[in-house]
Amino acid sequence: MDNKVKIYIAILVLIFGITLLVDKGQPKPIDWTPTYSVEDKIPFGLYVFDQEVEGLFKQKVERISTQTPYEYFDSQYDDRENVESYRIKGTFMNISEADNIDEGSMKEILYFVSHGNNAFLSMKVFPKTLLDSLKIELKTDFMPNDSISTWMANKKVSSKKYTLNTGLSDYFSKIDTLNTKVLGYQINRKKEKQVNFIEVPYKNGYLYLHTQPVAFTNYNLLKKDHYQYAENVLSYIPKGNIFWYNKTFNDKRISSSPLRYIWSQPALKSAWYLGLIGILIFMIFNAKRKQRIVPIIKPLQNLTVDFTKTIGNLYYQEGDHTNIIDKKIIYFLEKIRTDYLLDTTKLDDDFITKLHYKTGKDEKDIRDVIQLINDHRNSYHGSLEEDLIKINTAIEKILH
Repeated sequence: MDNKVKIYIAILVLIFGITLLVDKGQPKPIDWTPTYSVEDKIPFGLYVFDQEVEGLFKQKVERISTQTPYEYFDSQYDDRENVESYRIKGTFMNISEADNIDEGSMKEILYFVSHGNNAFLSMKVFPKTLLDSLKIELKTDFMPNDSISTWMANKKVSSKKYTLNTGLSDYFSKIDTLNTKVLGYQINRKKEKQVNFIEVPYKNGYLYLHTQPVAFTNYNLLKKDHYQYAENVLSYIPKGNIFWYNKTFNDKRISSSPLRYIWSQPALKSAWYLGLIGILIFMIFNAKRKQRIVPIIKPLQNLTVDFTKTIGNLYYQEGDHTNIIDKKIIYFLEKIRTDYLLDTTKLDDDFITKLHYKTGKDEKDIRDVIQLINDHRNSYHGSLEEDLIKINTAIEKILH
Protein backbone atom coordinates (compact mmCIF):
# COMPACT_ATOMS: atom_id res chain seq x y z
CA MET A 1 0.00 0.00 0.00
CA ASP A 2 1.58 3.26 -1.15
CA ASN A 3 1.54 6.56 0.73
CA LYS A 4 -1.25 8.10 -1.38
CA VAL A 5 -3.71 5.33 -0.47
CA LYS A 6 -2.79 5.72 3.21
CA ILE A 7 -3.49 9.47 2.97
CA TYR A 8 -6.90 8.85 1.34
CA ILE A 9 -7.86 6.35 4.06
CA ALA A 10 -6.75 8.74 6.81
CA ILE A 11 -8.84 11.57 5.29
CA LEU A 12 -11.86 9.27 5.01
CA VAL A 13 -11.55 8.14 8.65
CA LEU A 14 -11.21 11.78 9.74
CA ILE A 15 -14.40 12.74 7.84
CA PHE A 16 -16.29 9.84 9.46
CA GLY A 17 -15.03 10.85 12.90
CA ILE A 18 -16.04 14.51 12.50
CA THR A 19 -19.47 13.49 11.18
CA LEU A 20 -20.08 11.18 14.13
CA LEU A 21 -19.03 13.83 16.64
CA VAL A 22 -21.28 16.48 15.08
CA ASP A 23 -24.22 14.09 14.79
CA LYS A 24 -23.82 12.85 18.37
CA GLY A 25 -24.36 16.30 19.81
CA GLN A 26 -27.53 16.95 17.81
CA PRO A 27 -30.89 16.26 19.51
CA LYS A 28 -33.14 13.79 17.73
CA PRO A 29 -35.72 15.78 15.74
CA ILE A 30 -39.36 15.29 16.70
CA ASP A 31 -41.55 13.86 13.97
CA TRP A 32 -44.83 15.80 13.98
CA THR A 33 -46.32 13.83 11.08
CA PRO A 34 -50.02 13.08 11.82
CA THR A 35 -49.87 9.35 11.04
CA TYR A 36 -52.63 8.28 13.48
CA SER A 37 -51.02 4.84 13.48
CA VAL A 38 -51.30 2.57 16.52
CA GLU A 39 -47.64 1.60 16.02
CA ASP A 40 -46.27 5.17 16.17
CA LYS A 41 -45.04 6.69 19.45
CA ILE A 42 -44.55 10.10 17.83
CA PRO A 43 -46.78 13.00 19.03
CA PHE A 44 -49.55 12.42 16.50
CA GLY A 45 -49.62 8.63 16.66
CA LEU A 46 -52.20 6.48 18.47
CA TYR A 47 -49.88 4.16 20.39
CA VAL A 48 -51.04 5.35 23.84
CA PHE A 49 -54.71 5.25 22.83
CA ASP A 50 -54.24 1.70 21.55
CA GLN A 51 -52.71 0.65 24.88
CA GLU A 52 -55.50 2.24 26.93
CA VAL A 53 -58.53 1.61 24.70
CA GLU A 54 -59.71 -1.42 26.66
CA GLY A 55 -59.78 0.63 29.87
CA LEU A 56 -61.50 3.57 28.21
CA PHE A 57 -64.47 1.52 27.02
CA LYS A 58 -64.60 -1.34 29.53
CA GLN A 59 -66.12 -3.42 26.76
CA LYS A 60 -64.97 -5.61 23.93
CA VAL A 61 -62.95 -3.77 21.27
CA GLU A 62 -62.42 -5.58 18.00
CA ARG A 63 -59.72 -4.11 15.75
CA ILE A 64 -60.26 -3.99 11.97
CA SER A 65 -56.85 -3.53 10.38
CA THR A 66 -56.54 -6.05 7.54
CA GLN A 67 -59.92 -5.46 5.88
CA THR A 68 -61.94 -2.49 4.70
CA PRO A 69 -65.14 -1.72 6.62
CA TYR A 70 -67.10 -2.96 3.62
CA GLU A 71 -65.33 -6.32 3.63
CA TYR A 72 -65.73 -6.70 7.38
CA PHE A 73 -69.41 -5.78 7.72
CA ASP A 74 -70.44 -7.51 4.51
CA SER A 75 -69.02 -10.78 5.88
CA GLN A 76 -71.13 -10.26 9.03
CA TYR A 77 -74.40 -9.69 7.17
CA ASP A 78 -77.00 -12.47 7.26
CA ASP A 79 -78.94 -12.24 4.00
CA ARG A 80 -81.16 -15.25 4.55
CA GLU A 81 -84.83 -14.78 3.68
CA ASN A 82 -86.84 -13.15 6.48
CA VAL A 83 -83.59 -12.34 8.37
CA GLU A 84 -81.55 -9.68 6.52
CA SER A 85 -79.67 -8.29 9.49
CA TYR A 86 -76.15 -8.21 10.90
CA ARG A 87 -74.90 -10.97 13.15
CA ILE A 88 -73.07 -8.35 15.24
CA LYS A 89 -74.24 -5.31 17.18
CA GLY A 90 -72.30 -2.32 18.43
CA THR A 91 -70.45 0.82 17.32
CA PHE A 92 -68.06 1.32 14.42
CA MET A 93 -65.17 3.65 15.36
CA ASN A 94 -62.57 5.42 13.23
CA ILE A 95 -59.96 8.02 14.23
CA SER A 96 -57.85 9.54 11.46
CA GLU A 97 -56.39 12.78 10.13
CA ALA A 98 -58.30 12.68 6.84
CA ASP A 99 -60.86 10.61 4.98
CA ASN A 100 -59.47 7.07 4.89
CA ILE A 101 -62.80 5.34 4.19
CA ASP A 102 -63.71 4.51 0.59
CA GLU A 103 -67.18 5.24 -0.78
CA GLY A 104 -68.30 1.60 -0.77
CA SER A 105 -67.25 1.18 2.86
CA MET A 106 -69.02 4.39 3.90
CA LYS A 107 -72.28 3.17 2.37
CA GLU A 108 -71.88 -0.14 4.20
CA ILE A 109 -71.27 1.72 7.50
CA LEU A 110 -74.47 3.73 7.01
CA TYR A 111 -76.33 0.50 6.27
CA PHE A 112 -74.89 -1.00 9.46
CA VAL A 113 -76.06 2.05 11.45
CA SER A 114 -79.53 1.87 9.87
CA HIS A 115 -79.96 -1.57 11.47
CA GLY A 116 -79.89 -0.13 14.99
CA ASN A 117 -76.12 0.26 15.40
CA ASN A 118 -73.87 3.32 15.79
CA ALA A 119 -70.76 4.89 14.30
CA PHE A 120 -68.18 7.19 15.92
CA LEU A 121 -65.96 9.10 13.47
CA SER A 122 -63.29 11.52 14.66
CA MET A 123 -61.75 13.02 11.53
CA LYS A 124 -60.74 16.35 10.07
CA VAL A 125 -62.15 15.47 6.66
CA PHE A 126 -65.29 13.34 6.42
CA PRO A 127 -66.35 11.24 3.39
CA LYS A 128 -68.49 13.20 0.94
CA THR A 129 -71.01 10.34 0.86
CA LEU A 130 -71.58 10.80 4.60
CA LEU A 131 -71.92 14.59 4.44
CA ASP A 132 -74.40 14.38 1.56
CA SER A 133 -76.48 11.68 3.29
CA LEU A 134 -76.78 13.66 6.54
CA LYS A 135 -77.11 17.07 4.86
CA ILE A 136 -74.31 18.64 6.86
CA GLU A 137 -71.42 20.83 5.79
CA LEU A 138 -67.84 20.96 7.04
CA LYS A 139 -65.52 23.96 6.86
CA THR A 140 -61.86 24.53 7.62
CA ASP A 141 -60.55 27.55 9.50
CA PHE A 142 -57.42 28.26 7.49
CA MET A 143 -55.99 30.53 10.18
CA PRO A 144 -53.22 28.32 11.66
CA ASN A 145 -53.72 27.48 15.33
CA ASP A 146 -50.96 26.22 17.61
CA SER A 147 -53.72 25.26 20.00
CA ILE A 148 -57.49 25.42 20.29
CA SER A 149 -59.92 25.44 23.20
CA THR A 150 -62.64 22.82 23.19
CA TRP A 151 -65.36 21.79 25.63
CA MET A 152 -68.49 19.69 25.99
CA ALA A 153 -71.94 21.20 25.38
CA ASN A 154 -73.51 19.33 28.30
CA LYS A 155 -72.21 20.85 31.55
CA LYS A 156 -73.26 17.69 33.41
CA VAL A 157 -70.67 15.75 31.42
CA SER A 158 -67.96 18.38 31.95
CA SER A 159 -67.79 22.15 32.14
CA LYS A 160 -64.03 22.33 31.79
CA LYS A 161 -62.26 23.69 28.69
CA TYR A 162 -59.26 21.85 27.30
CA THR A 163 -56.54 23.29 25.07
CA LEU A 164 -55.53 20.88 22.34
CA ASN A 165 -52.39 21.11 20.23
CA THR A 166 -53.62 21.17 16.65
CA GLY A 167 -53.11 22.80 13.25
CA LEU A 168 -55.96 23.84 10.96
CA SER A 169 -59.35 23.71 12.68
CA ASP A 170 -62.33 22.01 11.11
CA TYR A 171 -65.91 22.53 12.24
CA PHE A 172 -69.51 21.91 11.22
CA SER A 173 -70.78 25.01 9.48
CA LYS A 174 -74.24 23.66 8.62
CA ILE A 175 -76.33 21.03 10.42
CA ASP A 176 -79.96 19.94 10.55
CA THR A 177 -80.90 21.65 13.81
CA LEU A 178 -84.19 19.74 14.08
CA ASN A 179 -82.54 16.31 14.14
CA THR A 180 -78.91 16.98 15.06
CA LYS A 181 -77.77 17.31 18.65
CA VAL A 182 -74.69 19.41 19.40
CA LEU A 183 -72.37 17.68 21.87
CA GLY A 184 -69.25 19.86 21.79
CA TYR A 185 -67.76 23.21 20.80
CA GLN A 186 -64.42 24.84 20.09
CA ILE A 187 -63.23 28.43 19.81
CA ASN A 188 -60.77 29.71 17.21
CA ARG A 189 -58.21 32.54 17.30
CA LYS A 190 -60.93 35.06 16.45
CA LYS A 191 -62.88 33.92 19.53
CA GLU A 192 -65.61 32.46 17.30
CA LYS A 193 -67.64 29.60 18.75
CA GLN A 194 -67.77 26.60 16.42
CA VAL A 195 -69.48 23.20 16.57
CA ASN A 196 -67.00 20.29 16.56
CA PHE A 197 -68.98 17.33 17.97
CA ILE A 198 -72.52 16.27 16.98
CA GLU A 199 -74.94 13.36 17.29
CA VAL A 200 -76.99 12.64 14.16
CA PRO A 201 -79.80 10.05 14.06
CA TYR A 202 -79.81 7.84 10.98
CA LYS A 203 -82.83 5.56 10.63
CA ASN A 204 -82.58 3.13 13.58
CA GLY A 205 -79.08 4.18 14.73
CA TYR A 206 -76.86 7.16 15.49
CA LEU A 207 -73.68 8.71 14.12
CA TYR A 208 -71.28 10.60 16.39
CA LEU A 209 -69.08 12.98 14.37
CA HIS A 210 -66.07 14.70 15.94
CA THR A 211 -63.64 17.06 14.15
CA GLN A 212 -60.70 17.00 16.60
CA PRO A 213 -59.00 13.57 16.30
CA VAL A 214 -55.85 15.11 17.89
CA ALA A 215 -57.59 14.62 21.23
CA PHE A 216 -56.77 10.90 20.99
CA THR A 217 -53.11 11.25 19.95
CA ASN A 218 -50.09 10.47 22.14
CA TYR A 219 -49.23 14.13 22.70
CA ASN A 220 -52.62 15.23 23.99
CA LEU A 221 -53.40 12.08 26.00
CA LEU A 222 -50.15 12.45 27.95
CA LYS A 223 -50.43 16.22 28.45
CA LYS A 224 -51.74 17.16 31.90
CA ASP A 225 -55.39 16.12 32.27
CA HIS A 226 -56.28 16.21 28.58
CA TYR A 227 -57.12 12.50 28.64
CA GLN A 228 -60.32 13.57 30.44
CA TYR A 229 -61.55 15.31 27.30
CA ALA A 230 -61.05 12.10 25.30
CA GLU A 231 -62.98 10.21 27.99
CA ASN A 232 -65.82 12.78 27.88
CA VAL A 233 -66.13 12.46 24.09
CA LEU A 234 -66.06 8.65 24.15
CA SER A 235 -68.62 8.55 26.97
CA TYR A 236 -71.34 9.28 24.40
CA ILE A 237 -70.70 5.99 22.62
CA PRO A 238 -73.52 3.60 23.66
CA LYS A 239 -72.77 0.35 25.44
CA GLY A 240 -71.89 -2.59 23.22
CA ASN A 241 -69.02 -3.95 21.21
CA ILE A 242 -66.62 -1.53 19.51
CA PHE A 243 -65.40 -2.24 15.98
CA TRP A 244 -62.30 -0.05 15.62
CA TYR A 245 -61.03 0.53 12.08
CA ASN A 246 -57.36 1.43 12.67
CA LYS A 247 -55.90 0.95 9.21
CA THR A 248 -54.22 4.26 8.35
CA PHE A 249 -52.68 5.73 5.18
CA ASN A 250 -49.30 5.10 6.75
CA ASP A 251 -49.96 1.35 6.67
CA LYS A 252 -50.10 1.42 2.87
CA ARG A 253 -46.59 2.77 2.63
CA ILE A 254 -44.85 0.09 4.70
CA SER A 255 -41.76 -0.95 2.77
CA SER A 256 -41.04 -4.59 2.01
CA SER A 257 -37.32 -3.88 1.65
CA PRO A 258 -34.91 -5.91 3.83
CA LEU A 259 -33.33 -2.56 4.75
CA ARG A 260 -36.60 -0.99 5.98
CA TYR A 261 -35.39 -0.89 9.60
CA ILE A 262 -32.20 0.95 8.56
CA TRP A 263 -34.30 3.47 6.59
CA SER A 264 -36.56 4.01 9.61
CA GLN A 265 -33.63 4.99 11.89
CA PRO A 266 -31.96 8.33 10.99
CA ALA A 267 -28.60 7.37 12.52
CA LEU A 268 -28.43 4.02 10.71
CA LYS A 269 -29.59 5.63 7.49
CA SER A 270 -26.81 8.25 7.68
CA ALA A 271 -24.23 5.56 8.48
CA TRP A 272 -25.44 3.49 5.53
CA TYR A 273 -25.05 6.39 3.10
CA LEU A 274 -21.65 7.34 4.52
CA GLY A 275 -20.48 3.74 4.13
CA LEU A 276 -21.66 3.65 0.50
CA ILE A 277 -19.94 6.96 -0.24
CA GLY A 278 -16.73 5.70 1.37
CA ILE A 279 -16.76 2.50 -0.69
CA LEU A 280 -17.43 4.51 -3.84
CA ILE A 281 -14.51 6.88 -3.13
CA PHE A 282 -12.20 3.93 -2.46
CA MET A 283 -13.28 2.21 -5.69
CA ILE A 284 -12.70 5.38 -7.74
CA PHE A 285 -9.16 5.94 -6.45
CA ASN A 286 -8.33 2.23 -6.59
CA ALA A 287 -9.63 1.90 -10.15
CA LYS A 288 -7.68 4.97 -11.22
CA ARG A 289 -4.46 3.41 -9.94
CA LYS A 290 -4.96 -0.07 -11.47
CA GLN A 291 -6.97 0.49 -14.63
CA ARG A 292 -5.34 -0.72 -17.83
CA ILE A 293 -6.17 -0.18 -21.49
CA VAL A 294 -8.70 -2.75 -22.65
CA PRO A 295 -8.01 -3.94 -26.21
CA ILE A 296 -10.87 -3.71 -28.70
CA ILE A 297 -11.81 -7.14 -30.03
CA LYS A 298 -13.88 -7.05 -33.18
CA PRO A 299 -16.82 -9.47 -33.16
CA LEU A 300 -16.78 -12.36 -35.61
CA GLN A 301 -18.60 -11.65 -38.86
CA ASN A 302 -21.79 -13.51 -39.62
CA LEU A 303 -20.76 -15.14 -42.91
CA THR A 304 -24.03 -17.09 -43.12
CA VAL A 305 -25.96 -13.90 -43.85
CA ASP A 306 -23.50 -12.86 -46.58
CA PHE A 307 -23.65 -16.33 -48.11
CA THR A 308 -27.45 -16.27 -48.14
CA LYS A 309 -27.49 -12.85 -49.80
CA THR A 310 -25.04 -14.05 -52.47
CA ILE A 311 -27.11 -17.17 -53.30
CA GLY A 312 -30.32 -15.11 -53.37
CA ASN A 313 -28.78 -12.59 -55.80
CA LEU A 314 -27.55 -15.44 -57.98
CA TYR A 315 -31.03 -16.95 -58.32
CA TYR A 316 -32.53 -13.55 -58.99
CA GLN A 317 -29.98 -12.64 -61.68
CA GLU A 318 -30.55 -15.99 -63.42
CA GLY A 319 -34.27 -15.19 -63.57
CA ASP A 320 -35.21 -18.48 -61.89
CA HIS A 321 -38.25 -16.99 -60.18
CA THR A 322 -39.96 -20.35 -59.68
CA ASN A 323 -37.04 -21.70 -57.68
CA ILE A 324 -36.92 -18.59 -55.50
CA ILE A 325 -40.68 -18.80 -54.82
CA ASP A 326 -40.35 -22.47 -53.88
CA LYS A 327 -37.62 -21.69 -51.38
CA LYS A 328 -39.58 -18.77 -49.95
CA ILE A 329 -42.57 -21.06 -49.44
CA ILE A 330 -40.41 -23.80 -47.87
CA TYR A 331 -38.87 -21.26 -45.48
CA PHE A 332 -42.29 -19.81 -44.64
CA LEU A 333 -43.88 -23.19 -43.86
CA GLU A 334 -40.85 -24.32 -41.84
CA LYS A 335 -41.14 -21.11 -39.80
CA ILE A 336 -44.83 -21.85 -39.14
CA ARG A 337 -44.08 -25.41 -38.03
CA THR A 338 -41.20 -24.35 -35.76
CA ASP A 339 -42.72 -21.26 -34.13
CA TYR A 340 -46.41 -22.19 -33.95
CA LEU A 341 -46.29 -26.02 -34.03
CA LEU A 342 -48.85 -26.27 -36.84
CA ASP A 343 -49.11 -29.05 -39.40
CA THR A 344 -48.57 -27.56 -42.90
CA THR A 345 -49.53 -30.68 -44.88
CA LYS A 346 -52.98 -29.30 -45.76
CA LEU A 347 -53.28 -25.58 -46.34
CA ASP A 348 -57.07 -25.38 -45.99
CA ASP A 349 -59.58 -23.22 -44.10
CA ASP A 350 -58.89 -25.06 -40.85
CA PHE A 351 -55.18 -24.27 -41.18
CA ILE A 352 -55.96 -20.59 -41.90
CA THR A 353 -58.13 -20.33 -38.78
CA LYS A 354 -55.51 -21.93 -36.54
CA LEU A 355 -52.74 -19.70 -37.93
CA HIS A 356 -54.95 -16.64 -37.38
CA TYR A 357 -55.43 -17.56 -33.69
CA LYS A 358 -51.75 -18.39 -33.19
CA THR A 359 -50.24 -15.29 -34.81
CA GLY A 360 -52.98 -12.71 -34.25
CA LYS A 361 -52.48 -11.55 -37.84
CA ASP A 362 -55.37 -10.41 -40.02
CA GLU A 363 -57.25 -13.43 -41.32
CA LYS A 364 -57.57 -11.84 -44.80
CA ASP A 365 -53.77 -11.49 -45.08
CA ILE A 366 -53.33 -15.15 -44.08
CA ARG A 367 -55.96 -16.26 -46.59
CA ASP A 368 -54.24 -14.24 -49.36
CA VAL A 369 -50.82 -15.81 -48.78
CA ILE A 370 -52.27 -19.36 -48.62
CA GLN A 371 -54.19 -18.70 -51.84
CA LEU A 372 -50.99 -17.51 -53.58
CA ILE A 373 -49.07 -20.60 -52.36
CA ASN A 374 -51.78 -22.99 -53.56
CA ASP A 375 -52.03 -21.19 -56.91
CA HIS A 376 -48.28 -21.45 -57.36
CA ARG A 377 -48.25 -25.15 -56.52
CA ASN A 378 -51.13 -25.86 -58.94
CA SER A 379 -49.58 -23.84 -61.75
CA TYR A 380 -47.87 -25.74 -64.59
CA HIS A 381 -46.04 -22.80 -66.13
CA GLY A 382 -43.05 -20.85 -64.93
CA SER A 383 -43.49 -17.97 -62.49
CA LEU A 384 -42.91 -14.37 -63.34
CA GLU A 385 -41.13 -11.70 -61.37
CA GLU A 386 -44.55 -10.23 -60.53
CA ASP A 387 -45.58 -13.52 -58.86
CA LEU A 388 -42.39 -13.51 -56.80
CA ILE A 389 -43.05 -9.98 -55.59
CA LYS A 390 -46.67 -10.78 -54.64
CA ILE A 391 -45.76 -13.93 -52.68
CA ASN A 392 -42.80 -12.25 -50.96
CA THR A 393 -44.93 -9.27 -49.91
CA ALA A 394 -47.72 -11.54 -48.59
CA ILE A 395 -45.27 -13.69 -46.59
CA GLU A 396 -43.58 -10.63 -45.08
CA LYS A 397 -46.94 -9.42 -43.74
CA ILE A 398 -47.34 -12.65 -41.75
CA LEU A 399 -43.77 -12.99 -40.49
CA HIS A 400 -43.28 -9.37 -39.38
